[in-house]
Amino acid sequence: MNAPAKISRASRVQQIVTPFGIKAWLVEDYAVPLVALEFSFEGGAAQDPQGKAGAASMLAGMLDEGAGHLDSEQFQRALDDHAIRLHFSADRDELTGHLQTLTRNLDKAFELVTLALNAPRFDAEPLERVRGQINAMLKRESKDPDAMAGQAWRRAAWPNHPYARSPRGELGEVDTVGREDLVALHRKLLARDALKIAVVGAIDAATLATKLDALFSGLPAQAERAPLPQTNIAGLGRRVLVDLDVPQANIRYGRPGLTRHDPDFIAATVVNHIWGGGSFTSRLWQEVREKRGLTYSVYSMLSTPKASPGLIGATSTKNERAAESLSVISEEARRMAEEGPTADELEKAKKYLVGSYALRFDTSTKIAGHLLQLQQEGFAPDYLDRRNAEIEAVTIEDARRVARRLLGDGQFLVAVVGRPEGLNAG
Repeated sequence: MNAPAKISRASRVQQIVTPFGIKAWLVEDYAVPLVALEFSFEGGAAQDPQGKAGAASMLAGMLDEGAGHLDSEQFQRALDDHAIRLHFSADRDELTGHLQTLTRNLDKAFELVTLALNAPRFDAEPLERVRGQINAMLKRESKDPDAMAGQAWRRAAWPNHPYARSPRGELGEVDTVGREDLVALHRKLLARDALKIAVVGAIDAATLATKLDALFSGLPAQAERAPLPQTNIAGLGRRVLVDLDVPQANIRYGRPGLTRHDPDFIAATVVNHIWGGGSFTSRLWQEVREKRGLTYSVYSMLSTPKASPGLIGATSTKNERAAESLSVISEEARRMAEEGPTADELEKAKKYLVGSYALRFDTSTKIAGHLLQLQQEGFAPDYLDRRNAEIEAVTIEDARRVARRLLGDGQFLVAVVGRPEGLNAG
């Protein structure tokens, strides 16, 4: 019996170009009468003006708080009346829009998102409400040990770089962001050359092209982003301690990683899964949690922000066992770097990573989100078919070589919040 033919995901992706020149990826799917639209503009919180960290977060929060002839209440009521889901978010490198609508409400949905992008009002009352929401979140995080560890780690990893700031903003600076700042940032970031679009659902290419032109053609052609300097994670071997009277030590750790287009990135994905990325199977999970009972959770991940890729992770443990936990993490890093994974570990990791990829395609919103991510990372649709083959092609020699490159001498920049026994800053 012949093996079943592999399904080509890439063949379903239409790369359309509208009459106005707007580019988008489209997957037509009429199984349910829904359309999911994901789009992003390059330049997120890293473009916040100096001293005004939180401007991009506020801009994202304000885009659906009234636009054109609709004030905030009227805009939100229109979304609710037509069962339209629309929201915006900002991370370090992107400002992203998320739209989901029934096809019967497609015209209204695109009308509202067009208003949001092209004619946001930035009215005073919702502006202060959004500011208050962000400040309330930042205040909670300022007392949350895990968030504090993340903040301490960022500041040590990227001193004097935009990545040192929280993408949500900084207490004190959010209060300085005014309407004129949002107007300027809107003009600076929301431009067609910074735009990526993915659409999945019950809509054909011609209809979509017409709607995308109405939606985006009124935006400026060129963004005005400030150059984002490339940088490495600093302070390998350094420990940053933040004193807080809590029973648990919250720990963040990291070191430089690989860019998304590095030829070794796929092998590094496999190595990281074996070392710390596999939730219940990784070496860190087995050594730190299962064998020693040091923690409830420990993980690592490959992080790929545009200016500074990294291998980062986190855990928490009793203060009296923090030093032991870090010692085990570093020892497992050195062991992986020196020996690499076993053949059995490699095969199990590849099988999991290949098999679990399908979970990214079980809803229209997940598919659209993944297609958008691939565009942001600079891939063509054929990556959808190549990815699993590249995972399967990783050899034990590749894995061992990349483990040495990724984990090196096992040194990390570490930030700890708590009162860990036996650990000193430095």
